Amino acid sequence: MEKVVQGVAQTTAKMTNFRWKIAFLIFLISFVAYMDRVNLSVATPVIMQEFGFTKIDMGFIQTCFFAGYALMQVPGGMLAEKFGLRKTGAGAILWWSAFTALTACAKGKVSFAAIRLLFGFGEGPVFPSLGAATFNWFNHREKGKASSSILLGTFFGPVVGPAITVALMAAFGWHAVFVIFGAVGVLLAWAWHHYAYDTPAESPNVNDAELAHIMEGRNTESVKKAVAPWSKFLRSTQFWAVGIQFMVVDYIMYVFLAWLPLYLTEMHGLSLKAMGIWASFPWIALMAMVFVAGYISDKIANGKHPERQYTMRTVTAIAGVAVTSIGLYIAAHTPSAEMNIFWMTVSLGALGFSMNASWSTVISLGGQYTGSVSGWMNLWGNIGGVLAPIVTAFFVTNYGWNDAFVATSLFGIVAVVAWLFVKPGKTLVPKQ
Repeated sequence: MEKVVQGVAQTTAKMTNFRWKIAFLIFLISFVAYMDRVNLSVATPVIMQEFGFTKIDMGFIQTCFFAGYALMQVPGGMLAEKFGLRKTGAGAILWWSAFTALTACAKGKVSFAAIRLLFGFGEGPVFPSLGAATFNWFNHREKGKASSSILLGTFFGPVVGPAITVALMAAFGWHAVFVIFGAVGVLLAWAWHHYAYDTPAESPNVNDAELAHIMEGRNTESVKKAVAPWSKFLRSTQFWAVGIQFMVVDYIMYVFLAWLPLYLTEMHGLSLKAMGIWASFPWIALMAMVFVAGYISDKIANGKHPERQYTMRTVTAIAGVAVTSIGLYIAAHTPSAEMNIFWMTVSLGALGFSMNASWSTVISLGGQYTGSVSGWMNLWGNIGGVLAPIVTAFFVTNYGWNDAFVATSLFGIVAVVAWLFVKPGKTLVPKQ
């Protein structure tokens, strides 16, 4: 028995839940994407010794990835909207995996830099495609958990990446690490193209009941391919605000990613083994808080007052950045290694609320243009990613570790102000 709701056939048959398999696939892709970033960092000492690279050389090679990645964010979002998330995502994963494998063939600084630049170009369209999938494939009350699948994958990489990479290097050498993960990426590209259709209506794995659930509150017109109105976007205060706040959020995250291990060994005298254990705690907390934030967001969306989810995104994002900054400030003035790790864990964990609010907001602001809006936000995020290692190195060299973390904590004020202008409940392009 069927009835029509919002232009979509709704059936009394038991609903399939294939969209959550898509969410798991999104998790795997984002996980491998960040693993491929961690791999080079872990292999750096061996590569430096083999090729005689300096720290400046390796910094330049790492920067080439972020340059290519940042430059392709906005074009990647536009590609996802023009050609669909299925083709764009699969093509991008295949491209980045090929250059991951080719890293094993690099013979010097120039070839390493060129391969990492092209690797960054390939990875650029992936996250806009994943962002578009969270809009197309999930009910509006499930956006929080759907967005969490992207973030959990990206933060799980730094937790387990070093251990896996070290084990593979010990068994097969550093070259094999890149070849193996390149092969894993090829399999993911096939899986994405095979299962992640542009819309759930095209998927043979989604029945009428699940489709009706996904499409609740919107019509089939909302998932058609379209070119984003960039002239309108660039005149929007919200559009700039969501980018600027994410630059700060990603900046803080990359300070942890780039410098926490060295900080723990230099300031607190931890051994490499001990550092490897303690340094994972903040990332575990970040993963946990991202999941909690997604759960809370969807709980509110399913409650009696779903419109409150938009206000809560602003509140939780601001609170998350504020706690992150306070935690960093306290950590910078804590001499005890144990208490320092505690406050670092509180700090990075709280950032999970801002991360989740950012990706959920991209969906509500962008709607059918989520690919372009997520690409824009991620572009700003990677500007923060480029700046974090350089600016922190400057502060550490000239003023010391404590002042470097204090400066990072004060940067959070910019994100708090920016969130006042984001207004998550107001779409960039009002529905006709």
